Amino acid sequence: MKNMKYLSLIAAIFTGEYFLKNRMEKELESGKTKEILKGRILLRKYHNEGACLNLGEKKTKVVAAVSLLLTAALSLVFLFTLTKHGCAALKTGLSLLLGGAWSNTYDRLKRKYVVDYFSFNVKWKPLRQIIFNLSDFCILIGALILAFKGDGIAD
Repeated sequence: MKNMKYLSLIAAIFTGEYFLKNRMEKELESGKTKEILKGRILLRKYHNEGACLNLGEKKTKVVAAVSLLLTAALSLVFLFTLTKHGCAALKTGLSLLLGGAWSNTYDRLKRKYVVDYFSFNVKWKPLRQIIFNLSDFCILIGALILAFKGDGIAD
């Protein structure tokens, strides 16, 4: 029962992104930008056919297969960690990572692209041009937790 919170986190990320991505698909017009949070965040729809920063956009089937294999392998690692006592940082990091990974993998398999929908309105143009989704941040935060804190077996 203690591990239910980690499974719930994965489900919440996946479900939340499912609804957010569908909403962005319906409400955001391609090529148009909408400012929110006093102009700090730019909403704009982008269909990413590759991986991070469109890497592999010409090989969508390969990207989808690799995404599925890595996400499934990571899911097995996560299931193994659920049998361990403690390991809260490891379980939390994996939960964040998997929630985002399953969401983006679902997009790749179902839509044939990942729905990205927001960017930061900053002065540095290279960062402003990158369009993200919340799953990307869950993956990043989960990976950072694993890199910095997930090495202990018992927390």
